[in-house]
Amino acid sequence: EAEDTCTNFTDHLDNALCDKGIYTFIDDDELTRGEEISPALVKAIEESRISLIVFSENYASSRWCLDELVKILRCKESKQQIVLPIFYKVNPSHVRDQTSKSGDAFKGLIESKFKDNEEKVLIWRKALTKAANLSGYPSKDGEYEAIFINNIVDEILSRVLRRTYWNVAKHPVGIQVSCTRCEKAFRCWWEWSSHGWDMGDIWNRQDNNCKSYMECNCP
Repeated sequence: EAEDTCTNFTDHLDNALCDKGIYTFIDDDELTRGEEISPALVKAIEESRISLIVFSENYASSRWCLDELVKILRCKESKQQIVLPIFYKVNPSHVRDQTSKSGDAFKGLIESKFKDNEEKVLIWRKALTKAANLSGYPSKDGEYEAIFINNIVDEILSRVLRRTYWNVAKHPVGIQVSCTRCEKAFRCWWEWSSHGWDMGDIWNRQDNNCKSYMECNCP
Protein backbone atom coordinates (compact mmCIF):
# COMPACT_ATOMS: atom_id res chain seq x y z
CA GLU A 1 0.00 0.00 0.00
CA ALA A 2 1.22 3.53 -0.70
CA GLU A 3 1.51 6.17 2.01
CA ASP A 4 -1.30 8.25 0.49
CA THR A 5 -3.86 5.45 1.05
CA CYS A 6 -2.64 3.56 4.13
CA THR A 7 -4.45 5.71 6.73
CA ASN A 8 -7.75 6.10 4.91
CA PHE A 9 -9.02 3.96 2.06
CA THR A 10 -6.85 0.91 2.74
CA ASP A 11 -7.72 0.91 6.43
CA HIS A 12 -11.43 1.17 5.62
CA LEU A 13 -11.16 -1.69 3.12
CA ASP A 14 -9.23 -3.81 5.61
CA ASN A 15 -11.87 -3.23 8.29
CA ALA A 16 -14.66 -4.16 5.87
CA LEU A 17 -12.90 -7.41 4.94
CA CYS A 18 -12.26 -8.31 8.58
CA ASP A 19 -15.92 -7.65 9.40
CA LYS A 20 -16.81 -10.34 6.84
CA GLY A 21 -14.40 -12.84 8.38
CA ILE A 22 -11.69 -12.51 5.74
CA TYR A 23 -8.19 -12.63 7.21
CA THR A 24 -5.89 -9.94 5.86
CA PHE A 25 -2.25 -8.98 6.04
CA ILE A 26 -1.07 -5.41 5.51
CA ASP A 27 2.60 -4.46 5.45
CA ASP A 28 2.61 -1.16 7.35
CA ASP A 29 5.83 -1.41 9.32
CA GLU A 30 7.68 1.50 7.73
CA LEU A 31 10.23 1.72 10.56
CA THR A 32 11.77 -1.71 10.03
CA ARG A 33 11.99 -1.73 6.27
CA GLY A 34 15.38 -2.58 4.82
CA GLU A 35 16.63 -3.04 1.30
CA GLU A 36 14.30 -5.97 0.64
CA ILE A 37 10.68 -6.71 1.51
CA SER A 38 10.34 -8.48 4.85
CA PRO A 39 10.29 -12.30 5.10
CA ALA A 40 6.95 -12.06 6.91
CA LEU A 41 5.44 -10.23 3.96
CA VAL A 42 6.92 -12.67 1.44
CA LYS A 43 5.39 -15.55 3.42
CA ALA A 44 2.03 -13.77 3.64
CA ILE A 45 1.97 -13.14 -0.11
CA GLU A 46 2.86 -16.75 -0.92
CA GLU A 47 0.18 -18.17 1.37
CA SER A 48 -2.61 -15.83 0.27
CA ARG A 49 -5.44 -16.94 -1.99
CA ILE A 50 -6.17 -13.39 -3.13
CA SER A 51 -3.90 -10.36 -3.37
CA LEU A 52 -5.31 -6.85 -3.56
CA ILE A 53 -3.15 -4.13 -5.06
CA VAL A 54 -4.29 -0.62 -4.17
CA PHE A 55 -2.87 1.67 -6.84
CA SER A 56 -2.81 5.38 -6.10
CA GLU A 57 -1.04 8.38 -7.59
CA ASN A 58 1.97 7.85 -5.31
CA TYR A 59 2.08 4.05 -5.47
CA ALA A 60 5.02 3.94 -7.88
CA SER A 61 7.09 6.25 -5.67
CA SER A 62 7.69 3.36 -3.26
CA ARG A 63 10.31 0.76 -4.10
CA TRP A 64 8.78 -1.58 -1.51
CA CYS A 65 5.36 -1.37 -3.16
CA LEU A 66 6.94 -2.16 -6.50
CA ASP A 67 8.94 -5.09 -5.13
CA GLU A 68 5.78 -6.44 -3.50
CA LEU A 69 3.95 -6.07 -6.81
CA VAL A 70 6.60 -8.13 -8.59
CA LYS A 71 6.33 -10.86 -5.94
CA ILE A 72 2.52 -10.91 -6.16
CA LEU A 73 2.56 -11.30 -9.93
CA ARG A 74 5.05 -14.16 -9.66
CA CYS A 75 2.70 -15.91 -7.23
CA LYS A 76 -0.12 -15.36 -9.69
CA GLU A 77 1.83 -17.29 -12.31
CA SER A 78 3.24 -20.03 -10.07
CA LYS A 79 0.36 -20.53 -7.63
CA GLN A 80 -2.65 -19.38 -9.67
CA GLN A 81 -3.24 -16.74 -7.03
CA ILE A 82 -6.13 -14.33 -7.67
CA VAL A 83 -4.86 -10.77 -8.11
CA LEU A 84 -7.30 -7.87 -8.04
CA PRO A 85 -5.99 -4.37 -8.75
CA ILE A 86 -7.85 -1.44 -7.19
CA PHE A 87 -7.33 1.95 -8.80
CA TYR A 88 -7.97 4.50 -6.08
CA LYS A 89 -8.35 7.96 -7.61
CA VAL A 90 -5.98 7.06 -10.42
CA ASN A 91 -6.61 6.11 -14.04
CA PRO A 92 -5.59 2.52 -14.89
CA SER A 93 -3.96 3.75 -18.11
CA HIS A 94 -1.72 6.10 -16.11
CA VAL A 95 -0.49 3.14 -14.06
CA ARG A 96 -0.09 0.94 -17.13
CA ASP A 97 1.88 3.51 -19.13
CA GLN A 98 3.53 5.31 -16.19
CA THR A 99 2.14 8.68 -17.20
CA SER A 100 0.53 11.68 -15.48
CA LYS A 101 1.04 11.97 -11.69
CA SER A 102 1.55 8.23 -11.38
CA GLY A 103 4.32 8.43 -13.94
CA ASP A 104 5.86 11.42 -12.20
CA ALA A 105 6.03 9.46 -8.95
CA PHE A 106 7.78 6.59 -10.73
CA LYS A 107 10.26 8.90 -12.46
CA GLY A 108 11.04 10.57 -9.16
CA LEU A 109 11.93 7.22 -7.60
CA ILE A 110 14.15 6.26 -10.53
CA GLU A 111 16.00 9.58 -10.65
CA SER A 112 16.60 9.63 -6.91
CA LYS A 113 17.90 6.09 -6.41
CA PHE A 114 17.82 3.85 -9.47
CA LYS A 115 19.33 5.71 -12.41
CA ASP A 116 21.99 3.05 -12.86
CA ASN A 117 19.78 0.01 -12.26
CA GLU A 118 18.05 -0.35 -15.60
CA GLU A 119 17.28 -4.04 -15.06
CA LYS A 120 15.29 -3.40 -11.89
CA VAL A 121 13.48 -0.43 -13.43
CA LEU A 122 12.47 -2.58 -16.41
CA ILE A 123 11.11 -5.30 -14.09
CA TRP A 124 9.03 -2.67 -12.28
CA ARG A 125 7.74 -1.19 -15.53
CA LYS A 126 6.62 -4.58 -16.80
CA ALA A 127 4.94 -5.35 -13.47
CA LEU A 128 3.01 -2.06 -13.48
CA THR A 129 1.88 -2.64 -17.05
CA LYS A 130 0.86 -6.24 -16.43
CA ALA A 131 -1.05 -5.48 -13.23
CA ALA A 132 -2.87 -2.51 -14.74
CA ASN A 133 -4.07 -4.73 -17.60
CA LEU A 134 -5.81 -7.10 -15.18
CA SER A 135 -9.52 -6.80 -14.57
CA GLY A 136 -9.94 -4.69 -11.46
CA TYR A 137 -11.78 -1.89 -9.73
CA PRO A 138 -11.34 1.72 -10.82
CA SER A 139 -12.90 4.26 -8.48
CA LYS A 140 -15.38 6.63 -10.11
CA ASP A 141 -15.65 10.37 -9.64
CA GLY A 142 -18.39 11.16 -7.16
CA GLU A 143 -18.79 7.54 -6.04
CA TYR A 144 -19.23 7.03 -2.31
CA GLU A 145 -16.21 5.28 -0.87
CA ALA A 146 -18.39 2.97 1.24
CA ILE A 147 -20.21 1.72 -1.88
CA PHE A 148 -16.91 1.24 -3.70
CA ILE A 149 -15.55 -0.81 -0.80
CA ASN A 150 -18.72 -2.89 -0.46
CA ASN A 151 -18.55 -3.84 -4.15
CA ILE A 152 -14.96 -4.98 -3.73
CA VAL A 153 -15.74 -7.00 -0.61
CA ASP A 154 -18.72 -8.69 -2.29
CA GLU A 155 -16.53 -9.72 -5.22
CA ILE A 156 -13.85 -11.11 -2.93
CA LEU A 157 -16.44 -13.11 -0.99
CA SER A 158 -17.79 -14.60 -4.21
CA ARG A 159 -14.27 -15.51 -5.34
CA VAL A 160 -13.46 -17.18 -2.03
CA LEU A 161 -16.72 -19.15 -1.97
CA ARG A 162 -16.31 -20.31 -5.58
CA ARG A 163 -12.92 -21.80 -4.72
CA THR A 164 -14.00 -23.48 -1.47
CA TYR A 165 -15.02 -27.10 -1.90
CA TRP A 166 -15.78 -30.02 0.36
CA ASN A 167 -14.82 -33.58 -0.60
CA VAL A 168 -18.19 -35.19 -1.30
CA ALA A 169 -18.84 -38.67 -2.69
CA LYS A 170 -20.47 -38.97 -6.12
CA HIS A 171 -23.47 -40.86 -4.68
CA PRO A 172 -23.58 -39.95 -0.98
CA VAL A 173 -26.04 -41.74 1.29
CA GLY A 174 -28.03 -39.60 3.72
CA ILE A 175 -26.55 -36.32 2.49
CA GLN A 176 -29.96 -34.64 2.21
CA VAL A 177 -30.70 -35.31 5.89
CA SER A 178 -27.35 -33.83 6.86
CA CYS A 179 -27.88 -30.76 4.70
CA THR A 180 -31.33 -30.23 6.21
CA ARG A 181 -29.87 -30.30 9.71
CA CYS A 182 -27.22 -27.77 8.71
CA GLU A 183 -29.79 -25.52 7.03
CA LYS A 184 -31.84 -25.52 10.24
CA ALA A 185 -28.70 -24.69 12.18
CA PHE A 186 -27.98 -21.72 9.91
CA ARG A 187 -31.53 -20.45 10.35
CA CYS A 188 -31.10 -20.65 14.12
CA TRP A 189 -27.75 -18.91 13.81
CA TRP A 190 -29.32 -15.92 12.12
CA GLU A 191 -32.07 -15.80 14.74
CA TRP A 192 -29.55 -15.90 17.57
CA SER A 193 -27.34 -13.28 15.94
CA SER A 194 -29.95 -10.59 16.56
CA HIS A 195 -29.95 -11.22 20.31
CA GLY A 196 -26.31 -10.45 21.02
CA TRP A 197 -25.10 -13.99 21.69
CA ASP A 198 -21.42 -14.93 21.43
CA MET A 199 -21.58 -15.93 17.77
CA GLY A 200 -18.03 -17.31 17.68
CA ASP A 201 -18.83 -19.99 20.25
CA ILE A 202 -22.23 -20.74 18.70
CA TRP A 203 -20.76 -21.06 15.21
CA ASN A 204 -17.88 -23.29 16.30
CA ARG A 205 -20.16 -25.58 18.29
CA GLN A 206 -22.71 -25.94 15.49
CA ASP A 207 -20.01 -26.34 12.86
CA ASN A 208 -18.51 -29.22 14.86
CA ASN A 209 -21.96 -30.78 15.29
CA CYS A 210 -22.60 -30.67 11.54
CA LYS A 211 -19.19 -32.11 10.75
CA SER A 212 -19.62 -34.93 13.27
CA TYR A 213 -23.08 -35.78 11.97
CA MET A 214 -21.94 -35.80 8.34
CA GLU A 215 -18.90 -37.94 9.13
CA CYS A 216 -21.19 -40.51 10.77
CA ASN A 217 -23.83 -40.50 8.05
CA CYS A 218 -21.73 -40.10 4.90
CA PRO A 219 -19.41 -43.12 4.57
